[in-house]
Amino acid sequence: MGAVRTPQAAWIEEGLRALAAGGPEAVRIEALAKSLGVTKGGFYGHFADRNALLEAMLDVWERESIDDVVARVAHEGGDARAKIRLAGRLTLSGDRLLPIDLAVRDWARRDETVSERLRRVDNQRITLAREMIGTFCSDPDEIEARSLLAFCLAIGSHFLAADHPGRTRAEVRARATDIVLMDLHDEDV
Repeated sequence: MGAVRTPQAAWIEEGLRALAAGGPEAVRIEALAKSLGVTKGGFYGHFADRNALLEAMLDVWERESIDDVVARVAHEGGDARAKIRLAGRLTLSGDRLLPIDLAVRDWARRDETVSERLRRVDNQRITLAREMIGTFCSDPDEIEARSLLAFCLAIGSHFLAADHPGRTRAEVRARATDIVLMDLHDEDV
């Protein structure tokens, strides 16, 4: 009976954990093997080299960030505002994708290939925001501005260290989201 091989998905998942915790420099084959409790020999049954693993990790991040989110948003339904909020929660506020996304953003500052991948993902995300906002807003300039604001709020709030006297960060973010998604014909939000 042959030895059980560590699945490719396990290597990718461990690589994503390492990326989220320490950036691309932390994605080292020996360290991943140690975390998985295996030898590094099995790695080469799935990947030609470290770069192939990094590419596979980016593929998983992109699929989970776009395809899986779009599918879940479509499945759960709701109005456009609910869909935008759900997409934001799924990608930029959870324990799974947020740390990976932030690590990819940092990595993209130093790697043009990763930067191109991030641009593609962000373009798909902002296209979704435009489509949803376009269902309750007809001015193309306003749609673009609101999409940018929504995206900046979702990403930028993770880098902001300011206090909000008398309010929690969650309360302020929720109100800011309400403002960005406000129907100008509504009196109250």
